[in-house]
Amino acid sequence: MDSSSTRRRATRAKLYEAAVTLIAEQGFSATTVDEIAERAGVAKGTVYYNFKSKTELFEELLRYGVGLLTASLQAAADETAERGGTRVEALDAMIRAGLVFIDRYPAFTQLYVAELWRTNRAWQSTLLVVRQQAVAVVETVLREGVESDELSRDIDIPLTAAALVGMVLVAALDWQAFQRERSLDDVHSALSLLLHGRVSGRR
Repeated sequence: MDSSSTRRRATRAKLYEAAVTLIAEQGFSATTVDEIAERAGVAKGTVYYNFKSKTELFEELLRYGVGLLTASLQAAADETAERGGTRVEALDAMIRAGLVFIDRYPAFTQLYVAELWRTNRAWQSTLLVVRQQAVAVVETVLREGVESDELSRDIDIPLTAAALVGMVLVAALDWQAFQRERSLDDVHSALSLLLHGRVSGRR
């Protein structure tokens, strides 16, 4: 990668970080391009050089953030498979990877969850696409587990995958907001028990 591409990626990362923090603090409508530029430490023109509008910046922010989450989940699944772990162990590793991601990017996670409930936004179609990318990683592991008879064939794969992702998001946000005295290991342990009781159990 040449130096100009590296610089542009670094600039975009600064803009994403500035935008997500400001929008999480005061909302999309109240956040201006001037504020984003100032928080990122760049000129206002730099924002428009990289993005046509504030809306496009936010759409790309969603893609960027959920892309990082998806990559974290996939890496956890791949690493488990490489060491010969089970599909349930892969799901457990993905839960931990999700918690680590949320602990690192709490403002983005808060913003992402809030936007999932809004249906009148210009970026709703983008949000649906990136959401499915993250859920699809979990669906793949569940499907492999069912096909190998490790998991129950009664599992509704799409709904279970969405439920697992949602469980991690909501539990982690509750942890961040109300239970900060608990460690990541503690939260992971609690969610791991839910996973083993609800997903891996057979009738």
